[in-house]
Amino acid sequence: MRTHLTAALALLGIVTFTHAAVTDAMIEGEPKTGAEVLSWGLGTQGQRYSPLKQVNTSNVAKLSPVWAFSFGGEKQRGQESQPVIHQGRMFVTASYSRLFALDAATGKKLWKYEHRLPEGIMPCCDVVNRGAALYDNLVIFSTLDAQLIALDQATGDVVWKEKIDDYQAGYSNTSAPIIAQGLVLTGVSGGEFGVVGRVEARNAKTGQLVWVRPTVEGHMGKVFDKDGNAKDNGISGTTGKTWPGDLYKTGGAATWLGGTYDPKTGLAYFGTGNPAPWNSHLRKGDNLFSCSTVAIDVKTGQIKWHYQNTPNDGWDFDGVNEFVTYDAGNGKRLGGKADRNGFFYVIDAHTGKLENAFPFVKKITWATGVDLKTGRPNFVPENRPGDPTAGDGKKGSTVFSAPSFLGGKNQQPMAYSPDTKLFYVPANEWGMEIWNEPIAYKKGAAYLGAGFTIKTINDDHIGALRAMDPKTGKIVWEVKNGAPLWGGVMTTAGNLVFWGTPEGYLKAADARTGKVVWEFQTGSGVVAPPVTWLQNGEQYVAVVSGWGGAVPLWGGDVAKKVNYLEQGGMVWVFKLGDRPAARSTVPGVQTAQAR
Repeated sequence: MRTHLTAALALLGIVTFTHAAVTDAMIEGEPKTGAEVLSWGLGTQGQRYSPLKQVNTSNVAKLSPVWAFSFGGEKQRGQESQPVIHQGRMFVTASYSRLFALDAATGKKLWKYEHRLPEGIMPCCDVVNRGAALYDNLVIFSTLDAQLIALDQATGDVVWKEKIDDYQAGYSNTSAPIIAQGLVLTGVSGGEFGVVGRVEARNAKTGQLVWVRPTVEGHMGKVFDKDGNAKDNGISGTTGKTWPGDLYKTGGAATWLGGTYDPKTGLAYFGTGNPAPWNSHLRKGDNLFSCSTVAIDVKTGQIKWHYQNTPNDGWDFDGVNEFVTYDAGNGKRLGGKADRNGFFYVIDAHTGKLENAFPFVKKITWATGVDLKTGRPNFVPENRPGDPTAGDGKKGSTVFSAPSFLGGKNQQPMAYSPDTKLFYVPANEWGMEIWNEPIAYKKGAAYLGAGFTIKTINDDHIGALRAMDPKTGKIVWEVKNGAPLWGGVMTTAGNLVFWGTPEGYLKAADARTGKVVWEFQTGSGVVAPPVTWLQNGEQYVAVVSGWGGAVPLWGGDVAKKVNYLEQGGMVWVFKLGDRPAARSTVPGVQTAQAR
């Protein structure tokens, strides 16, 4: 009917504009064109590489702000969102489960959706949201009270809304969904509350469940018919094999960062979080599938392979970090993962076979390395936090561990360039004092069984953007940063790497040498990944600015060191300008600076 109406209006000389629905083919082709940003990761495989090169090392000094938009209100807090852009519209989420639709050329607000959150939500690590997914005429995002919502891209009206789980049991959701074969894939947050991690697949147009795959060994997977009837789809792993007693029933392994999907393998890759509780002496065994990468067949919901980075995790190292696939030549499809535990892993994306593993941070105390034959870490037993029952029963022996539980890399996504064959990893050098305590599960209560204090290691820096060679394991170059890096990275065919810092800068460096060639002060800490796209034939760059996240909440001595940083909530957008980079009139402060 809409087609006939459009044709009739055209005959009358009335011009109409149609909004092309986002398709699977468009999502799959996104990394090849770079014209739009349809997925978290600038493509579902998460490379965060753009083939655009209008902005490059020779002219990036002319990159200037075009517009900025404030999220407004008192709900500033941490802003970790990656925008998505389609047909001139930008969709960007904000703290407290908000979503804005903006004109991507001017920053004009088109509409806003503000989710009504109940009292008593229990987000672990700030009230953040990392972004939305686009499919058909929908923009889909998750909420802090564990719901998944699809809005009409043009109006912001709710098309469908589904409950993921019970927020009163500690479930929440902060990650950006991804789209694979017409399905919207999501994980769950809440590992610190004894939830059971899982991956869900829903019909992206209707929200109807298609399959559910638990990521804690011993739980049953489910598939659903068109009427919503559930059928068992096999137990994940083997009940009781790597978990003692009933601890698997509250086992954690939350999939809180979301996943990636590679059309070449047909597999979705989700990282899984810490086993619950943190006190590893209560749960002797490997505790599958915690601290792992699980590769799931999108059509069936079956785990095709898994690789566990930290068996019997005793440091809250998680394993949620993104698995980024890439072509390695000779028909090989590999994936890279910079794990919270400080090691970088290179794994066959089809089979899960470990190809290489090496440190990407300079101080690791819990293991001496990774055995490439067995794939297991070489633990340092004396650097595991002690068992409380071996002493007075109240507190186990304290150890110093590096990296800290905030990780060699946390939520901030890395990038991979097929041009340089390098990964660009936002790494952090810090440690912690950690000890174990007795704990029992109680629904909706924190389920740690450990205490900790984050400590600095170096006087001159915590963060370091590092260019890593996945073949050799060598650091090709690095740019150190005083505060911890908590935003993401993007690289482009213009031989540039972009990343943000908590001190407020969006920076660009030469992708081959690491020389910083441009920076801009956004006014608040950047803890979100930048994006780039084409708008009316011009290349634009954008980043969300707003200090927050886990560091100021959990960071101990580090949080005190960066407590001068101001909160915020802005989208900044840039393009090449003919004028020189703008400079602030405030003495000593530069709004934009070319180096």
